[in-house]
Amino acid sequence: MGKRLHLLSPWAGLWLAVAVMPLCSTPSTGQPQPVHPPLPTDELPVRRQHKFHDKLPEKSSVPPRFEVPAGALGYSAPGTFYLGRHNSLVSLDFVDENRLLFTFQVRGLMNRKVEESSGIDKRQVRAVVVTLPDGKVEAEAQWTLHGRARYLWMLNDGHFLLRDLDKIEEGDSKLQLKPILHFPGRLLWLELDPALRLIDTNFIQPAAPRKASNVEQSSATAKDENTNGLNLDVVVRTLNRESGQTVLENKVPLTVPSPISPDGYQEAETAMLAGMFRHLQLPINSVAYLQALREKENSDLWRLNLKHFSGGSKELGRLQSKCLPTADFISEHEFVVTACTPKGGWHLVAMTTGGRRLWDVEASTHEIWPVITRSPDGSRFARQTVFLNHSVEDTSRPLKAEAVNGQMLKIYDAADGKVALEAPVSPTFDAGGNVAISPSGRRVALLNGTAIQVFELPAPASLPVPGH
Repeated sequence: MGKRLHLLSPWAGLWLAVAVMPLCSTPSTGQPQPVHPPLPTDELPVRRQHKFHDKLPEKSSVPPRFEVPAGALGYSAPGTFYLGRHNSLVSLDFVDENRLLFTFQVRGLMNRKVEESSGIDKRQVRAVVVTLPDGKVEAEAQWTLHGRARYLWMLNDGHFLLRDLDKIEEGDSKLQLKPILHFPGRLLWLELDPALRLIDTNFIQPAAPRKASNVEQSSATAKDENTNGLNLDVVVRTLNRESGQTVLENKVPLTVPSPISPDGYQEAETAMLAGMFRHLQLPINSVAYLQALREKENSDLWRLNLKHFSGGSKELGRLQSKCLPTADFISEHEFVVTACTPKGGWHLVAMTTGGRRLWDVEASTHEIWPVITRSPDGSRFARQTVFLNHSVEDTSRPLKAEAVNGQMLKIYDAADGKVALEAPVSPTFDAGGNVAISPSGRRVALLNGTAIQVFELPAPASLPVPGH
């Protein structure tokens, strides 16, 4: 599967010695790879001329229709201790057009000490289902969860998935839970395709002992001869949500030289949240996944491939980026690629699975850590970024909490890239979770200050025709 990931202890700085994404690497043939021009399209992409600014706006571009006081639900805003740690502290989701599921870490009840049995942080999370616009509590619960990454994903009909340790439970609008999946290792991450048919997961498990080693090893804690640490596998497994059958699976070797947690979970989770290898999923829809492949070594030209789970692939086009571009499926047939511009800013390109470019925009060089949240129908998506008081290209200024001005939210129409809503957000949740878009795409809920603000927007533009 390629080179091994090496992690240091999170208490020693967690610098990644080697980080390789074997699933995204271009096979080496020993021959120079030709540089091809971009694929032709049947029409030119629509470039949105939305002007970005180098400072946060003072207020939202559209006033909220109404607000629900969050304090009355038991919520209190977290302090700046969490800024930059990418901990998922809240989750805000529409159950339907007139109900919200709001979950949040209960302040003062987090166990900062790790459990001796698991080596994993434990926390208390409060969940409430509230009606709109009155904010009446329809159902409530409190969960004990482990870890600091995202823990909740919304499904249809008021149902949701809840992740904890090595299991996934399914909940309903009454907050009743039932177990549905159990994994042979600790879950690091989970994603769903836009059609909610597939579950894409990352989990860690002990690596099998290497046959060539003369050192006695156990399957639970395989010791690395050179680092005297843990040899693990990060398993990337895509499952059918209804049947539980595996659609695709790959393993990425991982080494934790000086583990503090017994199974290496805390080191792996901390490294993922710090962006040192992030989660290893590739963007998926219900039938395929996307790859971004560099044309040749040190080139800024990337090739986008759509690889089908059933076999075969399709080349969708090429784009320029100074970094590895990332992509997010907004709907079954549309995705948005985020590329890095030469000046350190962001270039967003919307494309269809047919290879047609729909629109593109550029974002400010003062933005970092983008998080994208799509509406259930794929008509709109939210893009949140942490906004700095200086450009990210200014490497002479260290990234500190004092450099953060706040968080920026933009709601885009998926069809044409029009910005339907722009708003400053406080406090800053760098892992996201504080914004939701309703099933129709016409309501946006935003946790801002001490309230949940609800915005009502015009109908979004029509989505592109599938297959084009």
